[in-house]
Amino acid sequence: MGNDRAMTSDWSRLRAIADEEVRQTVQALPQKLRVAARALPVVYEPTPNEALVADGLEPDTLGLFVGGDRDEEEHALLPPQIILYLENIRLMIEEEEGGEKEFRFEVRTTYLHELGHYLGLDEDDLSDRGLD
Repeated sequence: MGNDRAMTSDWSRLRAIADEEVRQTVQALPQKLRVAARALPVVYEPTPNEALVADGLEPDTLGLFVGGDRDEEEHALLPPQIILYLENIRLMIEEEEGGEKEFRFEVRTTYLHELGHYLGLDEDDLSDRGLD
C-alpha cells in the first residue's frame, strides 16, 4: 500500500511539473498562437492505452494530437486535444540520465510538436522547426 502512495505521489509530481511547463510555454507564445493554444485541452496520461497500441501507436510515444486540426476541427469525429504521455517522457529522460530540467524541456518540445499538428504543420514542418 505504501508503494501505491509513492506511485501516486510521483504521478502527481510529474503532472504538476508538466502542467506548469505547458502553462509557461503557452504564455511565451505570440498572442495569436496563445489564443489558439489556450482553447486546446491538454490531457496527461502515463502511457498510451492498450487500444491505441493495438491500433499501431508505438508504446513509447511521448505525445499525441487527436481530433481535427484548427482548420478542420468542426468536421472531426473527436474534439481536438493533446495527450502527453508523462511516464514515457520520464523514462526517456531517465535513460539519458536527465533530471527535472530535461523532463521540462521534453514536455515543452512534445507539447509544441503536438500543438504544431493542431495548427496544421506536418512532420517535415515540425522537423524544420526543431520539434521532431
